Amino acid sequence: MNKERLGSNHETHSFEQYKPLNYNESEMLERVADYRSRMQSRRSVRHFSDRQVPYTIVQEIIKAAGSAPSGANKQPWTFCVVGNAELKKRIREAAEEEEYQNYSNRMTQEWLDDLKPFGTDHIKPFLEEAPYLIIVFKKIFDLDESGQKHNNYYVSESVGIAVGLMLSAIHMAGLVALTHTPSPMKFLARILKRPDNERPYLLIPLGYSHAEARVPKISKKPLNEILVEYF
Repeated sequence: MNKERLGSNHETHSFEQYKPLNYNESEMLERVADYRSRMQSRRSVRHFSDRQVPYTIVQEIIKAAGSAPSGANKQPWTFCVVGNAELKKRIREAAEEEEYQNYSNRMTQEWLDDLKPFGTDHIKPFLEEAPYLIIVFKKIFDLDESGQKHNNYYVSESVGIAVGLMLSAIHMAGLVALTHTPSPMKFLARILKRPDNERPYLLIPLGYSHAEARVPKISKKPLNEILVEYF
């Protein structure tokens, strides 16, 4: 491959040789099918055990999330892990205030009807029951030591990919999680004293599932409803 194929900036920036994983077709199919099967068994869980999760596992999960691609490799995310009981209580109280307004005033009747099969309401005990809360913040811009602003790019897309990798890593570790969005979420930045360039993106309780945890019976759309082919 000539230098032109590598891009015009190849000579002015540091590059390293990419070392791809190589599998034959049978191995590829087996690995992808195994991963797909594992991910299809992943569920959003609202009932957590009080069993403690080794913090080293949580750190590895965050590392997996941090491996995500991002616009210009800006990595515009911060993952705040909350294990302190008092902080979890404050977060729950603030979240339930917002959720009460959502269920009482903000959500349309169609939205409320769509939520009925899940049996949810504004009461969120899992915010205190889960051993850890991971609060994902997106960094709208970066600030250097002098306070100078630096742009980030494709922030929501980048953080969304990172969260996907995080949920996958959580499931692969045998743990459970819930993507919780008590919108608006400004209270999270206030409680955790985050800087002005960060915005709350998701609140994710993390832990082991409760022995009697129950989840709604749902199904995913079949392939022919999510795939459009152009050949």
